[in-house]
Amino acid sequence: MSTTCSTRLAGSLAALLLFAASSTALAQSEQQKLVNDADATLSRFLKDPDMTWLQQNIHRAKAIMISPEVAKAGFIFGGSGGRAVTVAQGGKKWVGPAFYTMATASVGFQAGISVSEVVTLVMSEKGVNSLLAPSVKLGGDASVAAGPIGAGAKSDIVADFITFSRAKGIYGGLNLDGTVIAISNEWNEAYYGKKGVLPPDILVRMSARSKGADKLLADVSRAAGKK
Repeated sequence: MSTTCSTRLAGSLAALLLFAASSTALAQSEQQKLVNDADATLSRFLKDPDMTWLQQNIHRAKAIMISPEVAKAGFIFGGSGGRAVTVAQGGKKWVGPAFYTMATASVGFQAGISVSEVVTLVMSEKGVNSLLAPSVKLGGDASVAAGPIGAGAKSDIVADFITFSRAKGIYGGLNLDGTVIAISNEWNEAYYGKKGVLPPDILVRMSARSKGADKLLADVSRAAGKK
């Protein structure tokens, strides 16, 4: 093979490797943005004076699901949906995140569009185990309750999932009863760069991790350590 051909071949291989690397980075960027946005959402909830109950009980949670943006829209017929990340207690440390989608179908006298950010405390082993299945329906497969809001909230709530939302639009809040939470296999695989990676690998066996989640996990650990 001539020197010219060798040089061209080397150049082509380098270009292919660069393309593959940039494609992987692009695929991971969407997931990393969601992780970063989830961390920002959690920070806002932890500073919100109306989220006292969440702040005082987050240490009891066995897992935490954060959705930075759940869109709700409709007139007469409506629904809501968004993406979420879940972190869980793995022994003495917090692990994750695993990626999920959220979807709710609803019927009612609704008008307009709103966007809410949601933090859900998973309070039971049943709740955690339900997130290891391909999908779970809140209010059906696992119990769900809206978390108490306000500085004086002292209500004792018993539910697998306790949800807190901050609405940015017309609606005053977001009812997650009937919401279907499904594993986002494509996003999990893209973020961890592994084919077939599942929530049990991330949240239980802890065989998949990413440095991009270090800040989120540290912030969750710090918040959950305060009693």
